[in-house]
Amino acid sequence: MAIEDSSEQLENLASGIRRCIACRLHESRRLAVPGEGPANAEIVLLGEGPGGKEDATGRPFVGPAGRYLDKLLQSQGISRNRLFITNCVKCRPPENRTPRRDELKTCTSTWLERQLELISPRTVVLLGQVAARQMLGDTATVSELHGTVQERDGRRYFVTYHPAAALRFDWIAATLREDFEVLGKLLAQPTDSP
Repeated sequence: MAIEDSSEQLENLASGIRRCIACRLHESRRLAVPGEGPANAEIVLLGEGPGGKEDATGRPFVGPAGRYLDKLLQSQGISRNRLFITNCVKCRPPENRTPRRDELKTCTSTWLERQLELISPRTVVLLGQVAARQMLGDTATVSELHGTVQERDGRRYFVTYHPAAALRFDWIAATLREDFEVLGKLLAQPTDSP
């Protein structure tokens, strides 16, 4: 598929996300957050859901956790504009609660899977427990899988902690930095490397 076609289809999905009322999360959102980045991104960063700053701007990872994520990316020479960044749910859960199972299922099947199919990234980076469980199954734990590549249904996932957790816990910040060093090396490998 041509990049122009993928870009147009991705923007059509984004328009649908902004109007979506498929689950209860639309009731309290200000702005839905479809995600952003190129349609031919090799890497998709996948978080849990938008926070307050994201809800206000309609952009992913622009609050404190996003600024921390930017520093991690810069430390590995990874440009944010080369990535597609999004979340499992596209609307902020009330009071930043964890998204409920039905909300995750609805948003993943209606929007996220279609985004991933269009982008067809080389690697999906799972930021935190919610993203890991949504894509790898209910028994996935970040504490066991962080810093590793997992293959599921023909897709490659890299598991790590969510940047918001690093803002609260020094040990997670240290682990996240180590994981991003592994990620940087992984992404430096040629595309056909295992």
